[in-house]
Amino acid sequence: MRAMKETVCLISLGCPKNLVDSEVTLGLLSKEGHPLTTDPSRAEVIIVNTCSFIKDATQEAIETILQYIRFKREGRCRLLIVSGCLPQRYGKVLEKELPEVDLFIGTGSFQKIPQLISREGKRKSYLSGRTFLYNDKTPRILSTPPLTAYLKIAEGCSRTCTFCTVPRIRGPYRSRTIHSIVKEAERLAVQGVKELVLIAQDTTTYGEDLRDGTSLERLLKGLVRVEGLRWIRILYAYPKPVRFTKTLLQLIGQEEKVCSYLDLPIQHIDDAILRRMGRRSKGREILDLIRKIRASVPGIALRTSLIVGFPGESERQFKTLLHFVEETRFDHLGAFKYSPEEGTPAIRLSNPVPEEVKEERLRTLMEVQKRISHDAYQQLVGKKMEVLVEGAGSRKTTLRGRIQTQAPEIDGNVFLKGTAPLGSWVEARMTRALPYDLFGEIQKILP
Repeated sequence: MRAMKETVCLISLGCPKNLVDSEVTLGLLSKEGHPLTTDPSRAEVIIVNTCSFIKDATQEAIETILQYIRFKREGRCRLLIVSGCLPQRYGKVLEKELPEVDLFIGTGSFQKIPQLISREGKRKSYLSGRTFLYNDKTPRILSTPPLTAYLKIAEGCSRTCTFCTVPRIRGPYRSRTIHSIVKEAERLAVQGVKELVLIAQDTTTYGEDLRDGTSLERLLKGLVRVEGLRWIRILYAYPKPVRFTKTLLQLIGQEEKVCSYLDLPIQHIDDAILRRMGRRSKGREILDLIRKIRASVPGIALRTSLIVGFPGESERQFKTLLHFVEETRFDHLGAFKYSPEEGTPAIRLSNPVPEEVKEERLRTLMEVQKRISHDAYQQLVGKKMEVLVEGAGSRKTTLRGRIQTQAPEIDGNVFLKGTAPLGSWVEARMTRALPYDLFGEIQKILP
């Protein structure tokens, strides 16, 4: 008689790229017969899949681990596992700092978790070099809303940004093949997924390492042929002008399934700061690229990420960044205070910006973006738009959804009055705008 496998609870922290690793881990565990639960008090095995990209993420990871240690004392848990970026970054030092944890498993070994659970031994850390790159045959259990899935098209990063820990944690850039990605997309579509969100540390570099003509454009041409898909969204598109070819932009503008949406993590606009950051684009090139994208794809929504308070950032350079944001008017923008990270070249740079100055610059920047976002949403009031219905709404509305120019989890929502099945698309008239959300009334359910 086959022995009963232990019940597992997995807690996933960090970005969508880390979430995909968690979903693969769940898929592998389920394939091996482990029951899964979201209730840690019922689990014999608890896994915390961690992020450690910046100081705040590291702190969140440690606090979460400490929170789940109590289940070893009070619950059924016999095995507490910490996986992902935190152990990969800090290695065996965590064995002394967190002795209550039974196993530390890095980004290159998380696929071995089902085997390691049943293995007895004194070894606590499994920290191999390159991050595991899954394929279309790797089992995966989705944890996103039913109609949406993230699709990781590559792993790692080969860029040399001075502030970033990712190359050290996840290794060099490695692309999956178009065949593997399309096959996974077909499998997801059969499961009912309608929206694919393409992710990698840098989606525009996709295929370059394969040296066989593989590119983001060729991948998109394969994905749009997958039956059942309705939206294909591109995140983390490094602003390398040469990669945004005329034909790629034409495809984004003309292909109905490809969302008129791009996420361009620019980080800064001042040339001196960009050089200190190790970025390969100059401010003028970034401006020209944005104009090119908007001319090629009228109405496209652009998101960006910016860092304030990078070492050496003067008041003049910050004002240059602020003016750039005011003039460019991004639809969506995320900004972060610079965080000095161990093992990165930027930690050795001179002229650090005081913490209170970083705080003030971040607050000022986000106030400007708040007005820009509100103005943009005000322009949509009165218009009828296609909305994906995802869940329950607020106290004054019945449903919550997103328009095509809102990425899941990061870009706000549309709160709807009316009735429609969850997971359906509706036509809704926008009735009110907040800085980061919209309100609407359902007009009809779309096919």
